[in-house]
Order: sequence, then C-alpha cells, then structure tokens
Amino acid sequence: MSTKRTGGRILVDNLIAQGCDRIFQVPGESFLAVLDALHDTPEIDVVTCRQEGGAAFMACADGTLTQRPGICFVTRGPGATNASIGVHVAMQDSQPMILFIGDVDRGMRDREGFQEVDFVALFTPLAKLALRIDDARRIPEYVARAFNVATSGRPGPVVIALPEDMLCDVVEAVDRDPVALYPVDYDPDDFAPMFELLRAAQSPVAIVGGAGWDDHVATAVETFARNWGVPVAGAFRRQDAIPNASPVWAGNLGYGPNPKLVARIKAADVLLVIGARLGEATTDGYTLVTPEHQGQTLIHVHPDPGELNRVYRADMAVAAEMLTFVDMLTIEPAPESPHPSGAIAHAEWLDWSTPKPREGVTLDLGLCVAAMRERLTPADTIICNGAGNFSGWWHRYWHYGNPGTQLAPTAGAMGYGVPAAVAGALRCPEKTVVAVAGDGDFLMNGQELATAIQHGADMLVIVVDNGGYGTIRMHQEREYPARLSGTALHNPDFALLGKAYGAWSETVETTAQFAPALDRALAQGGVKLLHLKTDMEIITNGTTITQLRGR
Repeated sequence: MSTKRTGGRILVDNLIAQGCDRIFQVPGESFLAVLDALHDTPEIDVVTCRQEGGAAFMACADGTLTQRPGICFVTRGPGATNASIGVHVAMQDSQPMILFIGDVDRGMRDREGFQEVDFVALFTPLAKLALRIDDARRIPEYVARAFNVATSGRPGPVVIALPEDMLCDVVEAVDRDPVALYPVDYDPDDFAPMFELLRAAQSPVAIVGGAGWDDHVATAVETFARNWGVPVAGAFRRQDAIPNASPVWAGNLGYGPNPKLVARIKAADVLLVIGARLGEATTDGYTLVTPEHQGQTLIHVHPDPGELNRVYRADMAVAAEMLTFVDMLTIEPAPESPHPSGAIAHAEWLDWSTPKPREGVTLDLGLCVAAMRERLTPADTIICNGAGNFSGWWHRYWHYGNPGTQLAPTAGAMGYGVPAAVAGALRCPEKTVVAVAGDGDFLMNGQELATAIQHGADMLVIVVDNGGYGTIRMHQEREYPARLSGTALHNPDFALLGKAYGAWSETVETTAQFAPALDRALAQGGVKLLHLKTDMEIITNGTTITQLRGR
C-alpha cells in the first residue's frame, strides 16, 4: 500500500501488517495522531490502562502468551519513565515487546522542552534496541525492524520514540510484509558428542525454560527427558517450561527450592541447560552451579550467542533457536531403559510440593493452595504474580501446566501480577486467570482493576495481606534481628477497595474460610477479589520470624 497518509495512520497500518491485534496504552497528547487512526481500526483492540507501568507489564505478559511482541504506547517524559519498568522486565525475562513513546516535536528537540527526554540514551541500556523515527516515510521500515529484533534470537524489548509532528506529516510510504523468522537447520551428526555425554552420565540433570519457549518446545523437551530419564528442573519462574505432571519433573530453582533438588544439581556430572541464562536467582548467586562448575560437564543451549560463555564456561555451547534444537532431541534414539533418577527426582518433588498443615497457623497458605489445586486444572489456569515472599507458597505448592500458565517476572519486579492477569484474561478468556499479590505488591498496580473491569476481564485476585513488605522484613530480621524499621504497612480494607472498583470481593481470615470463599468467587463472573489476612510471623512457607531471630 502506498498512498498519502498521516504518520499515525501509517504506523497503525504497519502494526496490523505485522500481526498486531491489541495494544495497551495510557493516552497522551504526543501521539494523538495514532489514537485518531485507531478510531477507525477495529482490527486492533485498544486497552486503556491507568498507569504506564501497568500498561508496560500487560504488554510483557501478552508477549509471553503470544510469542509476538506485546505493544505498548505511552507519552513522553513521565509516561516513558513510568513504563521503563516494563522494558527492564521484558529484557531480563526475554519477552518480546515494543514500547512506542510519543515525543516532542522535532523542532523542539534539545531545548529541554516540555517533558523532553533523550529516549535513545535513556533506553539503550535497558532494551535490545532503542530508536527514534524522524521521517514518516520510514515508519514501515522501523516497525518491521522492531518486530524482527523483538522476536529473533533472545526475545526482548524495542523502544521507539515518535516525534509528535512526525506523526502528523502526510506522506507516501510503502507498507512492509509481516516479518518471518527462518530457523537454521542443523546436521543431527553435529550433536553426537552431546548425546554421548548424556548416555555416559551417571547423574544427569536438565535445567530448562527461557527465551523462545512454547508448547512445541515443551512437548519435545518433556518427551526427550521422559524417554531418557533425565530429571528436569525449571529455571527461576520458568515452572511452566514443561507440565509439572511429567514423571521427570524435579521442581523449580530460585528462592527456597527443594533441598533434595539442590543436592541433586550439585552432585550432577552432566548439566543440560536449555534456554536458561543461569542467572543469579536460578543459581543462588552463582553458587548452586558455579561459573567454572568443576567436576561437572555443562552443555549450554541458548538462542543468543552472546549469552554463551559470557558468565559460565560451557563445555559444549550451542547457539540455536529452541524450535530447531529440541527437534534434534527427538530424533536421537533413546536408551533401552531410561535413567532411574528422573522418576526418583519427581517423587521427591511430589513430596516437597504437598502442603502439610502448619501448627498454630490461623490462615495456612499452603492449605489454601491445596484447595485451589482441588478446584482448578493446571493446564487451564494461569497464575500471575509479582515479587514477594507470598509467591513462594504458589511456587512450591502449585502444579503448573503448559507454557503460558505462569506469568511471573524473573526480574523480581513488584506490581506485575494484576496487570499480567488483565493481559492474560483478555488474551485467554477460556482459562481461569489468577493474580496472586502481596499487600505491598498489590498497591503498586492495583489501580489496573479499573482497567480489568472496563474491558470485561474475567479474573480472580488473591491479596495476601501481612501488613508489611515481607521479603524485606525477612532480610531485615536476618541481618538486624528485632530491629524493625521502614517495612511495616498500614493497609486499606482490600475487600472494600475491590468493591469500590466494581469487583466482587470477600475477606478471608482463617484456613477454614478459604475454600468456601474460593467457591463463591469462582462462581462469579468478571473480577473477583479475595482479601487474605495473614500473620507476618509466618514469613515464608518454611520458616518464621521467631526462627530467623533464633539463628
């Protein structure tokens, strides 16, 4: 298509050409030409958010669910800086995302005009790529490039600044066809040494999950691991890398993993790492698996060649798209009998992930998760959470399903769960979407309940309220026992707050109250909120404040 159009119209037309069907935005006068074009574009669902950080988180989550870039529009200055948290999460979580920022007029640049920021300078350290479009005729080129960069190799965020006057220019531009990715084919013989290592291994372990992961990858990895008997551990917050019902699923790494899984990984002679970066959280500060991993053979598979041998010395480094690599796994004939460690590791995980009543606990979150497991199916449920100790109960006791059933930031950003749930509910209306948030976590983006209700999202929000920033309180008690400072919170009545937004809500104060309240919530349509009042003393699923002080 090559007719005279405004820059805003050209941009919207090229988003459609690249397959965009939804954007998340907080409106600003700097991109009114785009909003005007969207007025006549029923192909794109415009989700109007309440704060740019929430909008960016929604785009992150949408990119994870679709494997296409989640699209976010914000205005300059405060809007862009608010949205920067989503760019950081998308980068560390390897999520395809594009953030468009309405910018000052080209003629105003470098005068410190109203809300002016040098966005290329600001976002270059945070994103895969940061650009500015000064010529409306080149919009198709830039949009196609952004989609390609956001989805190729290790997925991640692209940031594009849009001068306000450029969007109003009326020019001719040639639209671009959809970007297509062409995976590189490999010769199966190239992987013979890897399979020889695995056949000879006495205690192999796979650590999986990360960039470019989808149902096809999950199925291939699970089939390979099951046939070979290799225990599969999920990297931090990659617990949906394969269905946890798999007979070789060994559990998750990160904060508070199963001690038996920790021991198994330390004792492994061959580590097959597929997709994971082996970041600080997954490796417990680079100690669970050390960068030199003496006595262990590391096979590291990642789509970004720059990640390989960056921190970890790889005995075998494989730069490959996940789809290409996992197809190699399924071609190789499996041993006559699988290694026994896969089944043993799974049994250990089943025991670890089975909640047991904790004596003297009024509201036992472990038993609450058990009640959820009785009522919800992992494959049909998406659990969304931000950062905080509250998430540990779900990380330990919930059994996740296929890829896309866990939306949780590996970057550890607070306030992610509610926006992610909005994106999940809009993208997957056939699934039960649950946002789990701590009290401090919820109050960072709880305003997006208004977005959820405005756009007809069907989702459950569980607010775990212990009256403080629990994770920081835990660290505080470890370093400065009984010296409480700056971590207590005075909270609103979250059930009443939910009702004020228009949600169905209820307060839960005991374990016995939870299951009936959950049943009532699940019977409702739209947004429903359960306010769980818990005790700060029960600081994690494995310890208490008193025990921390006793150490």
